[in-house]
Amino acid sequence: MTESATHLDRRSVLLGAAGAAAGLAAVGTPGLAEAAVDADRAATWRPPLWRQAARKGLVFGSSIATWQLDQGYSTLHGREAGLLFTEDDLLWYQLKPGPDAKLNFKPGDQIVDVAEQNDQLVLAAHLAWDEGFGEGWGDDDLWNLSTKDAKKLLYGVIRREVSHYKGRVNGWIVANEVSDPEEADKYGFRTNVPWYSTIGRGYVAESFHLAKEHDPKALRLINEFGFETVNEYGDRPEARRKAYLKVIDRLLDQNVPLQAVGIQGHLLADGFHRKFHEKGYRAFLQEIADRGLPILITELDVLDEGLPKAMGPRDRKVADVYRHYLDVTLDVRAVKAVIAFGLSDRYTWLDEDQPRADGTHRRPLAFDRSMRPKPAYWAISRAFKNAPKRQQLWKLKK
Repeated sequence: MTESATHLDRRSVLLGAAGAAAGLAAVGTPGLAEAAVDADRAATWRPPLWRQAARKGLVFGSSIATWQLDQGYSTLHGREAGLLFTEDDLLWYQLKPGPDAKLNFKPGDQIVDVAEQNDQLVLAAHLAWDEGFGEGWGDDDLWNLSTKDAKKLLYGVIRREVSHYKGRVNGWIVANEVSDPEEADKYGFRTNVPWYSTIGRGYVAESFHLAKEHDPKALRLINEFGFETVNEYGDRPEARRKAYLKVIDRLLDQNVPLQAVGIQGHLLADGFHRKFHEKGYRAFLQEIADRGLPILITELDVLDEGLPKAMGPRDRKVADVYRHYLDVTLDVRAVKAVIAFGLSDRYTWLDEDQPRADGTHRRPLAFDRSMRPKPAYWAISRAFKNAPKRQQLWKLKK
């Protein structure tokens, strides 16, 4: 495997999940007494999370994909989320599964239709990323392109994609995971990316300009991970924060139409309370706010590695990570949205991408595999209740 392929694999996302989903069983799991109720009955006595968030000027949403649209999860997502984040269906393995493949908008159209049927906002992901290609793309198809051919490929897809969904999408994650503290240029842009290798750092700025040109009313975001604690790759959060701010500043200095900042909330439960330095994280969020940019938490979940096998203690510890993180994060009024990376443990990328050694399913989300609220749900709910009010970023459709 080449060095570039190794890097792409290291930051892999779950692209084989669609095939695995067919084998998932909707097995109920025992929870705490407060959560041991039927999901449909529960909906009659608690307001949905999107409404709880909206009381404080926050938008609450969740990712979902077409392969997850079973009846139970579709109902849960439609009820709880005021915003739909496109998890898989606009990634290239769906949109353009190979170099010679025509653009396939069918999965994207289907998931946007779902959002419209449920009166949900749409945050579409991602226009420029170094992953999500699928097995139809090899290294030569991406890394060995001429500058002219790389621009034609990337910019051509962006133009057609953004134009296709113009007026149906409320925001685009234009550039995803483009900063790095080590493998980067002097402005913080990652160099170990095929688009950087073939086009140069200018591909990020041009992607924003194209998004504005072809869908001017949709919010344009940059998105990145790894700012809370030392991550699973050993990267320190302070260095990653500094690199991200350098990239943001470079784009702003060049009058790139960047409008908002996404922060992926992939949290690590093991040692979180000891490793999470509240003061430094608040200062980082405030630095973004001081640049006049709203902040969206875009991919919130909790990896339960290092936690007990027993579900009760594990769920309580996961919930406490949500509580701690959101209590700190929502103190900053520039944080305008909280978007979970899934709502139900039935569909989590972590089961396949980072399976537990004890063979049990991961439990990173607010609802269990039978769509019943877990302690994590109540932690999120309480965080919304305790958050200071702020001006809402989007007018909700619900």
